Parts: sequence; C-alpha cells; structure tokens
Amino acid sequence: MENNNRKNSPRFNKEPFVEVLPKSGIDIKMQYPLLGMKWSESRCFVRKSVYERLLKAQSLLPEGYTLRIWDAWRPFKLQEELYYVYRKQIIEQFHLENASEEEQRAIITEYIALPNPDRTYLPTHTTGGAVDVTLLDAQGQELDMGTEFDSISPKAYAAYYEEDALEKNEAAVAEPVKVEQIRKNRRILRRAMLEAGFTGIASEWWHFNYGDRLWSDKTGKPAIYAGVYEISEMEICNECQKIRDKL
Repeated sequence: MENNNRKNSPRFNKEPFVEVLPKSGIDIKMQYPLLGMKWSESRCFVRKSVYERLLKAQSLLPEGYTLRIWDAWRPFKLQEELYYVYRKQIIEQFHLENASEEEQRAIITEYIALPNPDRTYLPTHTTGGAVDVTLLDAQGQELDMGTEFDSISPKAYAAYYEEDALEKNEAAVAEPVKVEQIRKNRRILRRAMLEAGFTGIASEWWHFNYGDRLWSDKTGKPAIYAGVYEISEMEICNECQKIRDKL
C-alpha cells in the first residue's frame, strides 16, 4: 500500500546489503522466479540492519518454526513488471473497467506499489527494507495463513481473521477450528516480526518493513534507505558475509 506522507525528511544512508542464505537458519523461496516474472531475482538481498532483524525474528519464533522469505529486494524493472501484470488482474477482479483512473489507482495500490522512478520515494521493496515472509513448521511445510502469496483478496488483510473482523465476514466462521489456527499462525509471525523491529501493513499479512518510507510512516522516524535500481549499484557487506558463513 502506498502512502504519500512526506512529513518526515529522510536521512538516507548507504548501508550495505547482505545476501541471505539458508545457512543463516532462515528459509529462502523467492516467489517471482517461480511465477515466471521476466525481471525476477532468485537471490535474496536485504540491508544489513534488516538482515539482523530477520535473525532476531527467527530467534523469537517457537521451537520448530522457521521463517521463510518469499520476496525481499526487487530490481526496479521487476516492480514495473509486477505493477502492470497485477494492475490488469485487479481491474478484472474488482470490476473496475469503467472506473476512473483515480478510482482504479486507489484499489490497485492497496496490492501493488506504483513504479515511481523517484529514488527517494521508490516502492519499498527496491530499498532492501521490505520483506515478504511466512512460516514453516518442523516438517518444513508452510503453515496455513489463510491465503497464498500475493493473494488479491480481502483475506490477505492482516486483521481479516481477527475476532472483530470476523463478525463482518460470515464465510470465514464456517470452519472455526481452521480459522482459529490461521489466526494463531498469523499472530506468531506478526509478533516475532514486530518485536524484531519491523512494521507491518494492513493489506498484506506477509509484508513487513524496516528503514523504508512505510516504516517511517508508522514509526514517525525519518526513512533510512533510498531505492536501489539493480544489483550493480549495491554495496555488499563483506564482513557480514564472514559472520554469516560461520553460522
């Protein structure tokens, strides 16, 4: 979801990136290569402070649970590709064919960020500060979170399975045992990520931020990271590599 609030002047730094590998104890399953996106990146890159907070989140999970990363840093070309792919799907799903461009954009940006070329106000995934994550159980299976990755559905909303929301969603209470498990799973993930220093968004239970402008909007602190268009622009943290390789 996009928010145009610029009240907090950014204090961008050039914090290096870390490539997250399974040896860190975090599972990696980047989704866009699997979905056949032309500009997808199979490697998982995040900022150094984001990496440290992911490790913290992993340590806060119950025994036997593992954090899985579905998406992290994105090249700007991938963001453009995703916007136009999902834009068409969202217009069709919500029957927006006859809506104004402004009305269409209001719905579309709840699910996919505009490919804004302003490097100081880019979509958050291009900064290395945003991650899409889920949980695995002790057998390495994804827990039931109520939707798949990138679901274009009200069920993707972070609070959809909370008690106050369920009163308005009669279909969701048809299977109370399943609903309770989904709610528990989402709460476990959200609690670990928030305690580790991330912020979440309302429209996607899997999306969390640190240091980018959505994190800034939630915390009231200036954004830390500007956008990075492609891997060639990254500074990779060599010391982080050494530390990670010892894990």
